[in-house]
Amino acid sequence: MRRTVWIVLVVAMAVGVSSIRSAADGSAEARARGEYMIKAMDCNACHTPWKLGSRGPEPDTSRLLSGHPGKAGFPPPPSLAPGPWNVVTAGNTAWSGPWGISYSSNLTPDEETGLGSWTEKAFADCMRHGKHLGDGRDLLPPMPRYPELTDADLHAMFVYLESIPPVANRVPDPEPRRGTP
Repeated sequence: MRRTVWIVLVVAMAVGVSSIRSAADGSAEARARGEYMIKAMDCNACHTPWKLGSRGPEPDTSRLLSGHPGKAGFPPPPSLAPGPWNVVTAGNTAWSGPWGISYSSNLTPDEETGLGSWTEKAFADCMRHGKHLGDGRDLLPPMPRYPELTDADLHAMFVYLESIPPVANRVPDPEPRRGTP
């Protein structure tokens, strides 16, 4: 009887450790997949501010995915000839066009200024439907919608974004266009 109890206990512990390891591996796999998705979709190009490095413009990785620097503002856009033109900042985080001025969002897990207070559902709905927080205002150019992303893709992206260092950076609200486009 003692031997049976011992075997049951050892098997239960092995199953428990295996389950814990599987959960950790699944999370690590999701994080790695999310990092791959964020890089493959080139989210850094617009959501990580750029700086002038020794070889020219480069992403400022100390502000990874933190969006348009809140204190940077946006100078008055220049007058452009009629046509399908827009203007982008040198930091590649703010755009002006016929829609007005849009700023790239802070995707870090900062609770006050980033995605830290977002639910995974709000993130997924935002990415699929192009609505802030999933059901708010429209996302503005150049941000596309991604209706084809799977639940697993969006989960992985959210897991990765939750794992990066939070950066406190309040991005300005978008500005409506002035005058006629």
